[in-house]
Amino acid sequence: MKKQPLWLAWWLFWLSVASFVYVYALFPALTLLFGWLFPKPVRHKYDEANEADWPSLTLLIAAYNEAEVIQAKLENSVGLRYPAGKIEIVVASDGSEDGTNEIVAAFADERVRLLALPRLGKNQVLNTAVPQTHGDILVMTDADSMMAEDALIHLVAPFADPSIGGTAGDYHYVAAGNKGTGERTYWDFDRLIKEMQSQSGNVIGATGQIYAVRRELFSPVPPSVTDDAYISRSAIANHQRLLFVPTAVATGPVADSAGEYRRKVRITTRGLNTVWQQRYLLNPFTYGAYAWQLFSHKVLRRLMGIPLFLLALTAPLLWSRGWLYKLATIGQVAFHSLALLGFLGQGKTWGRKKVITLPFHFNMIYVAALQGAFNLVRGRRFDVWQAERGGSATPDTAVHQPNSSTQEAV
Repeated sequence: MKKQPLWLAWWLFWLSVASFVYVYALFPALTLLFGWLFPKPVRHKYDEANEADWPSLTLLIAAYNEAEVIQAKLENSVGLRYPAGKIEIVVASDGSEDGTNEIVAAFADERVRLLALPRLGKNQVLNTAVPQTHGDILVMTDADSMMAEDALIHLVAPFADPSIGGTAGDYHYVAAGNKGTGERTYWDFDRLIKEMQSQSGNVIGATGQIYAVRRELFSPVPPSVTDDAYISRSAIANHQRLLFVPTAVATGPVADSAGEYRRKVRITTRGLNTVWQQRYLLNPFTYGAYAWQLFSHKVLRRLMGIPLFLLALTAPLLWSRGWLYKLATIGQVAFHSLALLGFLGQGKTWGRKKVITLPFHFNMIYVAALQGAFNLVRGRRFDVWQAERGGSATPDTAVHQPNSSTQEAV
């Protein structure tokens, strides 16, 4: 019997394979090559011995019901090294009702100040708080992220170079046992990409646990965008550099998988909306290689669930067309079976092995990303939410509205 043509399945299969090769091999390799061929070293850094030269600094902590961790965060913050008299620590409380405000108000250090605000959502809290602060450099951090003693020194030192508009620190997960192994592995890969990008110009964006920008570059953050990405990319928008500083370290907990899944859905929804709001950064004639990196890293990589689904669909259809398609089918069945074991093994000793946690985390990322992209298309917004932390996840607070000129699919 003559074989029926499966041209569409063939094309979809190889387009999907090409997508994975580009995102996970070719793009990192090209980024590394750019870093080697076109390095952009930081020309100047502040010297810790010359305290008078250092800029004033605001350490801004946006907090919502953080009574569980805020005392430790404040103790961590006042213990950070930075020139005396040049740092203020501001806790902007987003309508906290669990005693957070009282803990901050009672904290015995003149550098610590409380801004008790009504429930606004983090973006509007930042918009309200920043004009009430005084530092030349704004350092943003989360309440549950503890910074290394020398983190501020490393984070702010590059601002001596006038071409530097922002710096992004390095966030390390801390988890008991092998909890969050897949998440940490994913971040290790992400960290490598950031180092490559920064070496040749700019990191794509900062993580909200630890980053800094010049005060004059801050502009009001729209609702339903990722605040850390939007604020840190203001450096790029103003044709200054956004530098990754791996020696500026913060550590924090890994959420459980249910909480982590919800967090990733929010991040993708808001992250894609952030790219849309700042779509002018995708213009290569204005922003050069950064436009290509932004599209590859923050759009294509977040949509890799589509080729993942297409591979699962097309490989079995092409089974009779050769050993490669048989191998692809068997490989996917094995991979997704391991991912299922990772899902079923959550909280169990046998479920902590990398061989099942990595496939599970990989699949979770892309299923969450697809849901986030779908949220963006149908106009579901996340303006206000609860923190996801260490197994105590709480439901999202979301806003749904029709697409408009400021809320469209990428």
